[in-house]
Amino acid sequence: MGDLITADTPGLLAVAFLVGIVIGLTGMGGGALMTPALIFLGIPPTAAVANDLVAAAVNKSVGAAVHYKHGSPNLRLAMWLILGSVPTAFAGAWIIAATGEPEDQQAFVKKAIGVALLLAASTLTMRIYLEMRRGDYTDDGRPDPAVRPLPTFLVGALGGLLVGLTSVGSGSLIMISLLLLYPTLSARRLVGTDLVQAIPLVLSAAISHVMVSGMDWAILLPLIIGGSPGTFLGARLAGFVSQSILRRGIAIVLALTGLGLLKVPPVWVGIIGAAMAILGPVVWGLIKHAHGRRAFIHVPIGRREPKPSPVTVPPDEDLR
Repeated sequence: MGDLITADTPGLLAVAFLVGIVIGLTGMGGGALMTPALIFLGIPPTAAVANDLVAAAVNKSVGAAVHYKHGSPNLRLAMWLILGSVPTAFAGAWIIAATGEPEDQQAFVKKAIGVALLLAASTLTMRIYLEMRRGDYTDDGRPDPAVRPLPTFLVGALGGLLVGLTSVGSGSLIMISLLLLYPTLSARRLVGTDLVQAIPLVLSAAISHVMVSGMDWAILLPLIIGGSPGTFLGARLAGFVSQSILRRGIAIVLALTGLGLLKVPPVWVGIIGAAMAILGPVVWGLIKHAHGRRAFIHVPIGRREPKPSPVTVPPDEDLR
């Protein structure tokens, strides 16, 4: 029992619970937040990826169970994603093992995670913009768009490889690709489809990492024990939190963490972070204004930002 409870256990429980809340709230952010957090707690990068993947297989199932009945997944679309992602996700651990000695593997994974976090921050920012631009397509009985097998398969393959190498990508790269490929698919069905395909993807990556490098129960158990209730709580609170503000904050955190893992000098990371925090809301407000939305609006907790009226408003009418 003493081997399972270590000095790192309280920190692992707290990090897993907080990251679990984010997963439940947004359906993303698991590997993108958990893996670098484990590295900063002193866990070797390869062990962080392996144990995070195993824990994610459990925690994502909890989130999927809560969201599933509301998600209405497109199973044919999910099938093509799974066909592409499962084999490449399984190959991730073997690719890492082929990079050389353990020290070389740690350095490779750390750089790969840094690049993946910057990619995740970029795709998340694009996702926020596209969702704002297109509005929230509701499931009003309209037929789903025709599935495009080859592009969907390739998206799954690339996303699976990224997850297999870094545990980052199942909720960022794949989701933004779905938004670009199927812009008329409702947000509800997008989330449901992403949740369905993510479970076999993460399971495949987790199995390969356990086969290659094993797992550490002293790390894994706190991630599951802390992450599962956090994910459940986040999923239940999802309707009461502004998704836009939360995702913009996550994008900033991912970008700064990626820069840190790529060994960008801390001074520059601080300068970039301050610029993003100060100028980010201003730029976002200008973008919203350019698309006919109020640039700055207070949305009370429990309510969503109002959508633009489908009725054309005369230019001289005061919007209140």
